[in-house]
Amino acid sequence: MELPWLGEHCSERSCKQLDFLPLKCDACGEVFCKDHIRYDDHKCSSAYKKNVQVPVCPLCNTPIPVQRGEIPDIVVGAHIDKDCQYNPAQQKQKIFTNKCTKPGCKRREMMKVVCDQCGSSFCIKHRHPLDHDCRGSSQPISKA
Repeated sequence: MELPWLGEHCSERSCKQLDFLPLKCDACGEVFCKDHIRYDDHKCSSAYKKNVQVPVCPLCNTPIPVQRGEIPDIVVGAHIDKDCQYNPAQQKQKIFTNKCTKPGCKRREMMKVVCDQCGSSFCIKHRHPLDHDCRGSSQPISKA
């Protein structure tokens, strides 16, 4: 080799490739080749210092603020132990709450379906004015 002082070996144990354009990890400061520069590729133990993602509590779906240098898993765990507003009863709330106002119909819909003429709420089956005998407007309703 003509220029032995050029380049550096990759710090990854399984690689040790001599790279003439080595890259330095901004988290741990070690030198890596292009194949091992990503945090996941060299299993960087200092990657959490550079991680700018905001973790979300898996129970209450609240973003948890993490200060620089803190490990997100520990902060989320502390949130779950102390501040989490998770309510298991909230998961079982009824979705279909909008009852059809047509006499005799007991169907419920997730969203309100309001008649433009009479202003009442109906199910999908009775949403058209002809289906619920609408008396909301004096205009004749055609069957077409």
